Amino acid sequence: MKTVAVSVLFLVLLAGGVSCPFAQERATPKEVVQKVTEACDFLKEKGVAELQEFNQRDGRWVWKDSYVFVVDTDTVRVLAHPITPQLLGRTMIGLKDIKGNFFFIQFCEKVRKDGEGWVEYWWPKPGQSTPSRKITYISHIPGTSLMAGAGVYDEQVSLDELNNLKN
Repeated sequence: MKTVAVSVLFLVLLAGGVSCPFAQERATPKEVVQKVTEACDFLKEKGVAELQEFNQRDGRWVWKDSYVFVVDTDTVRVLAHPITPQLLGRTMIGLKDIKGNFFFIQFCEKVRKDGEGWVEYWWPKPGQSTPSRKITYISHIPGTSLMAGAGVYDEQVSLDELNNLKN
């Protein structure tokens, strides 16, 4: 039953990407760090009552081919996702990539351990079915159990290079 739920969730995520209104321009890892940092500052200042702003497809948290999402690290539950609203309120504990990485759990573990950082996993680009390397930057939102994240598809940049972006 759990496998079926994860498979259905995969199809929902993939379908959400197919209709994604992204422009052709690609976000950079540096932009991802900047947007996630802005999102964390915004939620720290405004509070979680403003999470609905992150669910707007045409809002400030969606740019180029990327977007900011928010997850509760205690429950691994999606609280904001502007591209795939079907994920709101869903737990991502059982979701894994083609290589068996439970990447949402990795997001939460990274935030608990380091407060922020990059997680690498393999996921289909919007409109495609073959997984590609995706790198997502995640950061803890101070005073909460929440994290914000955003990612890009990049086959070239190393995790060491990415980790140096914040320094």
